[in-house]
Amino acid sequence: MSVTLYAYPNCSTCKKAEKWLKDNNITYNYVHIVEDPPSEQEILTLIEKSGLQGRRFFNTSGKVYRELKLKDVVPQATVEEMAELLASNGMLIKRPIVTNGEKVTVGFNEETLSDAWL
Repeated sequence: MSVTLYAYPNCSTCKKAEKWLKDNNITYNYVHIVEDPPSEQEILTLIEKSGLQGRRFFNTSGKVYRELKLKDVVPQATVEEMAELLASNGMLIKRPIVTNGEKVTVGFNEETLSDAWL
């Protein structure tokens, strides 16, 4: 199986996910989420395939999220507005994201990754 890992090199959670993928012999294509963030359309697809609400894709503990005061914006935003915001700055996106084009996991949770990818 091959998946795409959207991650940020300095993120400890992303490093855990990368190690988990390697330990479980899952080949992956690494995408630097800040240098090459997913497009609005890609984000809309990720949200749809994940079955999660759009707000779950925001890195709510991140500096950029706080600076832009998105805590007050995101709850009222449409999924399209969320995708536009997320595509504008990879640091807004919760990471890591793992996808094979059909399934999507967001964040690092061993049980969730096992259920989805093993």
